[in-house]
Amino acid sequence: MLTDQIKEAGVVGAGGAGFPTHVKLNTEAEYFIINAAECEPLIETDKFFCRMFTDELIEAAAAVGGHLKAKKIIIALKRKYEKEVAALEEAIQRKQTLIELFLMDSFYPAGDEQVLVQQITGRSVPERGIPIAVGAVVDNVGTVLNIYNAMKNIPLTEKYLSVTGAVERPVMFRVPLGTPILDCIMAANPKTETFDVILGGPMMGKLVCAQEDIKEKTVTKTTSNLLVLPKGHYLSERAARPMQYNLHMAQSACLQCRFCTQQCPRYKIGHNIEPHRIMRAIFLEQRIDSKEEYERMYGSAANCSECGICEMYACPMGLSPRKVNVYLKQQLREKQIDVPKNQNPEAREVNLSGKASTGRLIARLGLTDYSFQHADDTCITLNPDKVTLLTSQHIGKPAVPVRKAGDIVTRGELVAAAAENALSANIHASMDGIIEYADEQKIIICSSEQREV
Repeated sequence: MLTDQIKEAGVVGAGGAGFPTHVKLNTEAEYFIINAAECEPLIETDKFFCRMFTDELIEAAAAVGGHLKAKKIIIALKRKYEKEVAALEEAIQRKQTLIELFLMDSFYPAGDEQVLVQQITGRSVPERGIPIAVGAVVDNVGTVLNIYNAMKNIPLTEKYLSVTGAVERPVMFRVPLGTPILDCIMAANPKTETFDVILGGPMMGKLVCAQEDIKEKTVTKTTSNLLVLPKGHYLSERAARPMQYNLHMAQSACLQCRFCTQQCPRYKIGHNIEPHRIMRAIFLEQRIDSKEEYERMYGSAANCSECGICEMYACPMGLSPRKVNVYLKQQLREKQIDVPKNQNPEAREVNLSGKASTGRLIARLGLTDYSFQHADDTCITLNPDKVTLLTSQHIGKPAVPVRKAGDIVTRGELVAAAAENALSANIHASMDGIIEYADEQKIIICSSEQREV
C-alpha cells in the first residue's frame, strides 16, 4: 500500500512543520494539488525539481492522485517560470496523463496552501483548518519527489536545498540529512566572513545569528533553502527588536490605515482577522481581566498564519502586526482561551493575485542585490565526515532511537523508529559509518575513516 511505503521511508512535508505524509494521505480527496509555487523570494529548490525531475514528479503525482481517488490532479506554479512550465507540459503530454497545470501571477503568498486551495477550488478552508476539510490535499513538490523514492522503497536520507543571498552565486546542493549547514554555506563561497543565516525564506524562515548556533545547525527533512545575509542586514535588525518595542510602537504609531488587513491572505479568504483592529486595541491588553473580554478583543489573532505580509510589505510605518499576533496567540494559550472557529468562511476577494508583487517585496526586504542571479541546473553533492540526525524533524512526537553508540550502520538503515500510536516519522541513517553518539534528541554518525582518525 502506498501509505505503508511512505511511512516506512520516513517521508514528511518537505517544508513547513514537516507533517508526516503517510498520515496526510490516509484519506480520499476530490483535489490533489502539488505546490510548486516557490512562494518566498530567493528560493530555488522547487524550480530545480520541476526542471530536473519532471518524469518522477508526474509519475508520483499520478500515483498519489489515484490513491486519493482524486478527480483532479493539479500542479500549481507561477507562470513566469517558463522553463519549468514547458518541462512539465512536455512530460504531461508525453505520458498522456490528466494532470493539469495551474499558473499563477508572481505574488506573495502564492504558495500559502489555503490561498492555493481557494484560488483553485473556489473554497475557503475553515479557520485553523486543513485543506481536506474542503476536499483537497496539498503536498509540496519536494514531498512528491520523496514519495516517488518511497514507491521505489528508497528511504528519505538526503535533501536538495538552495543556498542564496550573499554568496558568489545561488547554488543547489544534494546533501545527506544531518549535514552541517555551515558546510553548505562555505561551499557556496559567502561574500562576507561573518554572516547571519535564514533557514528557509526571508518572510517565514528562522533567523540564526550567533556563529555558534550556525555551527550547530544541521540539514533536516524540512530544510529547503539557506539565505545568507551580511551582518547588520535590515532583516536581522528587524528580527532583533524586542517584543516590548513592537508593542510600544503598535500603541504609539499605528495610523489605522487598514493596509495590514487589506493585504492579509486569511482575511481575504473569509477568516476573522483584522490586524489593524488588534493594533488599535493593544494598549488595553494589560488591563483586561475577563477571559470573555480578552477573547472578544484579541481572539482573532489565533487566525494569523504568520506570513508576515502585514509587517514586511503592507505597513507604511514599519510596525509588526505579525509579532503582535504571535504574542497574543501565546497569551491566549496561557489563559486557556479556546477561540471559536468559523467552519464556513466565504472569501472576501475572489482574485487574490497581484496584491503583493514579489518584485516589490524583494525591494522592501532589502534583497534586490541578490535577486538577479538564479541557480542553474548544476547540483553540488557534499559528503560530510559526520552527520547529526535530530529525532524530531517533523511535527508530532520525536522518533525513538533503535540503534546505540558504537553500532555500525549503512545508509538507509533505520536508526530511529516512529513513536507508536502517535504522529511521528522514521529516521534513517544518511551515510555509512559508526554511531558516535545517540540519545533521545539526536544521533551522530561519523564515517569509518573519520572514526579511525
